[in-house]
Amino acid sequence: MEQDLRKAMELIHRGAAEVIDENELEGKLKRAIKTGISLRIKAGFDPTAPDLHLGHTVLIQKMKHFQDLGHRVMFLIGDFTGLIGDPSGKSETRPTLTPQQVQENARTYKEQIFKVLDSKKTEVIFNSAWMQEIKPIEMIRLCAKHSVARMLERDDFKKRFQAQKSIGIHEFIYPLIQGYDSVAMKADVELGGTDQTFNLLLGRHIQKEYGQEPQVVITMPLLEGLDGVQKMSKSLGNYIGITEPPRDMFGKLMSVSDDLMFRYFELLSSLDLDEIKGLGDGIADGRLHPKDVKTRLAQELVERFHGAQAAEVAKADFEAQFSRGEVPDDIPEFKLFPDEKTIYVPRVLKEAGLVESTSEARRLIKQGAVSIDGNKVKSEEIEVQALQAVLKVGKRRFLRVVSL
Repeated sequence: MEQDLRKAMELIHRGAAEVIDENELEGKLKRAIKTGISLRIKAGFDPTAPDLHLGHTVLIQKMKHFQDLGHRVMFLIGDFTGLIGDPSGKSETRPTLTPQQVQENARTYKEQIFKVLDSKKTEVIFNSAWMQEIKPIEMIRLCAKHSVARMLERDDFKKRFQAQKSIGIHEFIYPLIQGYDSVAMKADVELGGTDQTFNLLLGRHIQKEYGQEPQVVITMPLLEGLDGVQKMSKSLGNYIGITEPPRDMFGKLMSVSDDLMFRYFELLSSLDLDEIKGLGDGIADGRLHPKDVKTRLAQELVERFHGAQAAEVAKADFEAQFSRGEVPDDIPEFKLFPDEKTIYVPRVLKEAGLVESTSEARRLIKQGAVSIDGNKVKSEEIEVQALQAVLKVGKRRFLRVVSL
């Protein structure tokens, strides 16, 4: 038993920011090993956007670790709480989603998570199953189990209160419902990001109030995005979406800094820690080149989400494009009308889908990240002399401008 317990604790601690409480976790694992009854592992995701990115998969990868240890993994889709909006880390009230938006996003989540988790061993649960049935008197009793004073101890609420910014009553209810989810699911362990610590600990409190053994809380760090500073976020544009085309995903991963790639290895890779350490040692003593190690990371993750063949093609495309300076063959085209002698670059980039807005395009032009036929674009409006010209945004996005 001791050896099994030690291996389990090592895997569970991999990449984790905090475990609350260590002794409780060890006790639960010992009981599971002794009785053969798996622990109930909960992780909740509000379907607030249609696509998941690699930052989300840090938690999913930790769920996979528990799954590999033989425990019962419960992927909770907060279709009810998603209508409220998690206030964690927010400086103002979040806009609410429509039921239709929540349901559509939830559908895509179900399709995406099984790129990591075993679909046959994963329970997908919606918290509307019990929250839509809860009676008003039961909701009042739930609200009575916590105080406004304790809510205002929470850092984001405290800052908003001191700044006299609005806090909706429904935002106080959100963490209570998340805690009640743990009661309904009889969770032994709940996983969440470090920004979720308040909510997760409140779940322990609510379980005690309902006469249950409190869940162990395991928080995972927030994965830094491509900038290496801010957490990965679609709104910040520093994300890698798991549904992105293989070539784009591969290229973005290859742009990660040499230092940050080992954080990605630890939190996202399936390699064991000794092997990852060996890669780091190989770079340190000159036996391995950082680019080759990063290629291994990129190929593993692209293969996970798109398959082995797609990963091989993405690798070959990347090497052709960056090692030999080639322009990919299958880049999109933007066709000009015969009388167009100049183009407004931000409009072209937005209409072609290379950027999300003209303001983003203008920002990239100012940063020198846009070029045409290898020359940096210095003006937002340029003349197109040739019948074909290649616009390049950053290192990976190309567009061929063609005259009709």
